[in-house]
Amino acid sequence: MKKLLIASLVLAATASWAQSGAVESATVKAKALTDKAKTAAIAVTLCDTCGTVQKVAQEKRKGKGGMVGVVGGAAAGGLIGNQIGQGTGNTIATVGGAVAGGVIGNEIQKKVTSKKVWVTSVKMKDGSVKTFEQEAQPGWAAGNVVKVDGTTLTKQ
Repeated sequence: MKKLLIASLVLAATASWAQSGAVESATVKAKALTDKAKTAAIAVTLCDTCGTVQKVAQEKRKGKGGMVGVVGGAAAGGLIGNQIGQGTGNTIATVGGAVAGGVIGNEIQKKVTSKKVWVTSVKMKDGSVKTFEQEAQPGWAAGNVVKVDGTTLTKQ
């Protein structure tokens, strides 16, 4: 009799456990469906100038060259070229060193003045994708809704 009672209790506990697992599974599925419905509702209720962030990434932009790099490089290249050869060879080496130095100096200035920017891709309500750049790290991530005001984004 005791064995039958214990077997009945074990069977009842197993059935109860299986049912609670099914209820938890159904609850998780319902929550997932609710989250999808919220996402769909957000997409439908976007304002005309709002969009959803698709991607945020940091990229490096090459700087601008200028006269400082060209003149500094040309002077250094001319001085180095002047140390080579005699007579006409010296003149050619000086001019060649100045030209090469100017080009190299310009490239060095571009590298020194390079900067990193944050690029944000936004999918607009009409389906088009727009790209925005800014120097400061943005306060939004992929999936966030933002409002576009000219070249400025605002998290909604």
